[in-house]
Amino acid sequence: MTLEDDIAFFEQVPSLAALGKQALRVLAIGAESRHLPSGAVLFYAGELADGGYIVQDGALVVEPATPAEGPEFTVGPGTLLGELSLLTDAVSPVTAIAREPTTVIRISRGLFRKMLEGYPAAAQRLRDLMASRLGTLAQDLEAVQRKLDREAH
Repeated sequence: MTLEDDIAFFEQVPSLAALGKQALRVLAIGAESRHLPSGAVLFYAGELADGGYIVQDGALVVEPATPAEGPEFTVGPGTLLGELSLLTDAVSPVTAIAREPTTVIRISRGLFRKMLEGYPAAAQRLRDLMASRLGTLAQDLEAVQRKLDREAH
């Protein structure tokens, strides 16, 4: 893939699309591709994550650390795993295993932070996106709480 292809691919990832073309160019230049054979583990639950991974080709089976945390599921191209670890120290809550030959693009936390420092407008757009998502999450949680309260009475 060319640099322009990588930028266009990043623009399809919802959390990255808000950053803008120039910021994505920095990420595309500094990101690393990794090819996984079928069955290879990308990372384990409980490991400290130092960046995020975008599925470029193939698919990953995502397994929560325990069955109580939910069922396993599969993600494909355009999925960003480890979004929070792009910004801060985070422990992976899941294990990711290649379901088939898979290519992922790794963005290190250091690269992501340098990009945000160099493109403050991108950082502001990302902050706005995250604030909107947190607002939606809070509304969803309030709706669940109201439903639980009604069922309890």
